[in-house]
Amino acid sequence: MNATIWTEEKELLLRVRGLKKWFPVKSTLGRTINHVKAINSVSFDLYEGETFGLVGESGCGKSTTGRSILRLIEPTEGEILYRGQNLLELKGSELRSVRQEMQMVFQDPHSSLDPKKRIGYAIEEPMIIHRLGTKEERTQKVFELLHKVGFSKEYYYRYPHELSGGQRQRVGLARALALNPKLIVCDEPVSALDVSIQSQVINLLQEIQAELGLSYLFVAHDLSVVRHIADRVGVMYLGQLVEQAPTEQLFSQPLHPYTKSLLSAVPIPNPKIKRERILLQGDVPSPLNPPSGCIFHTRCPFAMERCRTEVPQNKEISIHHYVQCHLYDETHEHH
Repeated sequence: MNATIWTEEKELLLRVRGLKKWFPVKSTLGRTINHVKAINSVSFDLYEGETFGLVGESGCGKSTTGRSILRLIEPTEGEILYRGQNLLELKGSELRSVRQEMQMVFQDPHSSLDPKKRIGYAIEEPMIIHRLGTKEERTQKVFELLHKVGFSKEYYYRYPHELSGGQRQRVGLARALALNPKLIVCDEPVSALDVSIQSQVINLLQEIQAELGLSYLFVAHDLSVVRHIADRVGVMYLGQLVEQAPTEQLFSQPLHPYTKSLLSAVPIPNPKIKRERILLQGDVPSPLNPPSGCIFHTRCPFAMERCRTEVPQNKEISIHHYVQCHLYDETHEHH
């Protein structure tokens, strides 16, 4: 899909600006001596009916970003505008009513389901919490949701341990759909599943999205999965979004050196094609003490003197393609 076309047609659903989440590190006396900068000023937009993929190595802050947007963990600062309302200013019943429209599908469906409760109850529970409908209406709705994720009515009476990982993830999706949400944060929803099952769950997510007009924030470390499902992709490194672009553009013309190295590691299905693997120097720095200047300069093959001291600005290089890198400043030639 052409990025310019869909963003002009679609409504902006979610606007995240300058989002930070710092976890305090305490001394033995209980004083805060440092912070783990899990998310350090992240900004992006999500449109109605769109899937925005968030990718990066483990520990880069992508899951924390998803959870902060839903306020499952409280952000340190920033703005999260959902349909123009700043979620960080909402409390009590206001927050609860918006919460209905935003749900989450977790990585491990096993730990998010109560082993002692039947599947039917697991899917009905959000409706009970939000006091929706009568018992009969809720049961009817559960049957509809089971059908939507490809189950027969019999599954209503089953227990989580009787299901495979892929089936449990379908239950997780049915449960997320119970409140008719507009936005679903998918936190690594297929990484715990077999590759053969992954594509089934991804296809199901896409079918349901098309049918209900849902928006997904899709968190993953597997680039091939993201390429399959996302309209646009944001690449995270050490708590920051270093590049954002429409999916095909990101894969065909990656700009940031980190994105290029990530893509160089993705296997190509054709054995005749050889790809030059870009190996990065050193290890990922600690989010306790991120590098000064550009956070990637300690591992970047193109690092210049200014990268050590100056933080690169987020620049729009082409339509909807943003990058945080000094290589693309006006003073330097474009690479």
